[in-house]
Amino acid sequence: MVPFSFAGQEFRLGAARALFWAEESALLVADLHLEKASFFARHGQMLPPYDSRATLERLAGALRETGARRVFCLGDSFHDAAATERMEPHAAGMLDALTRATDWVWITGNHDEDARAPGGTLVDELSVRGVSLRHIARKGAAGTEISGHFHPKLRVTVRGRSIARPCAVASENRLILPAFGALTGGMHAGDPAILAALQPARAIDAIVPAGERLARFALWREAA
Repeated sequence: MVPFSFAGQEFRLGAARALFWAEESALLVADLHLEKASFFARHGQMLPPYDSRATLERLAGALRETGARRVFCLGDSFHDAAATERMEPHAAGMLDALTRATDWVWITGNHDEDARAPGGTLVDELSVRGVSLRHIARKGAAGTEISGHFHPKLRVTVRGRSIARPCAVASENRLILPAFGALTGGMHAGDPAILAALQPARAIDAIVPAGERLARFALWREAA
């Protein structure tokens, strides 16, 4: 994971799309969308039913890597209200073990506001060390904020090849995390909806882990 400073705090961002906050010994992830495949299967679109297992395995790996003792899930952790009822035993057991091993906080999102989260604490939003943790960026909000919801991705051309990567999007004091789930699509990081959600701002950048450094790509700049 690559260290970077954001709004006066020190974080580390990993290629696995998780954010580690060392001062809080906390791992922040957004948009797990657990049981998305089984939701689509119920509606006639058959997908391999292993997305929850893959997502939780990657989350367990991020916890091992960082040694985090807290987990903040920034909403849309479940794809719908009935997701936990469809979860197969292996994935359910993994989730139970993870929530028992850490101080786990579920922040509600638009997909899972009525979901019954197993284990942990369920809140609408939370403030930690003056940082607001919520699902959807609140346009015009003052202070420091970390959110999810938009599933930002950046598409770049490298040596003639077009490559898309999940990314974080940041202004001076607000940060949108990429979707962590194994079965999540993405919105272009420079989409007007994302840029509007982070206003007011002086500059908005996409942030992509690239080996041992973070690559920054300018998305928007305030007119001089």
